Amino acid sequence: MHIKDTDTLLFIGDSITDAGRDRTDPASLGNGYVQEIARTLGERPDAGPGPTVINRGISGHRVYDLEPRWTTDVVEYRPDVVTVKIGINDTWRRYDQQLPSPIDEFEGCLDGLLARAGQETSARLVVVTPFLLPVTPEQAEWFEDLTPRTEAVLRAARAHDALLVRADLVLARAAEDKEAAELARDGVHPSPLGHRLIADAWLAEVDAAS
Repeated sequence: MHIKDTDTLLFIGDSITDAGRDRTDPASLGNGYVQEIARTLGERPDAGPGPTVINRGISGHRVYDLEPRWTTDVVEYRPDVVTVKIGINDTWRRYDQQLPSPIDEFEGCLDGLLARAGQETSARLVVVTPFLLPVTPEQAEWFEDLTPRTEAVLRAARAHDALLVRADLVLARAAEDKEAAELARDGVHPSPLGHRLIADAWLAEVDAAS
């Protein structure tokens, strides 16, 4: 699926997608992987200005927070590609606020959102997996919750024929050569290098897909 200049790419998710965007400016893309993708696509040789890119990430959101805004933040834009990156806050809130997000309920909600995208738009779906690069011993315990949650994300994505961007694997491989904090200062929020790696993984999976 070679991305065309006429395409509209919409990204929705949590703070990793949000990346500090100015929510008073609909064109703001933040300073993360969404901006990196837009810049790369806009700088392709012998291409036009690049596709329209829309960022609808909101810091702190869990999967349930996407549901009430799905129509206004996804469907009404009539996107050609919808990318969903969600899940780490569903795990994080269990440990810092004792706010559970049962795996079956999480999967059911994500599955429903992807189904709606398929029914209400003609968009190609892309799902970016949640990831964690522990920077404290306590964070390593989060995998008890995050590992089955990531498996749920994979099931939901495959059930709807979504392209998969394995951010969890990409960043884990990078962490074999670099300190975790170089890629995500708090184990969750990517550094500029971490965002670039996610962007490159997205481009390799999506822009090159048939």
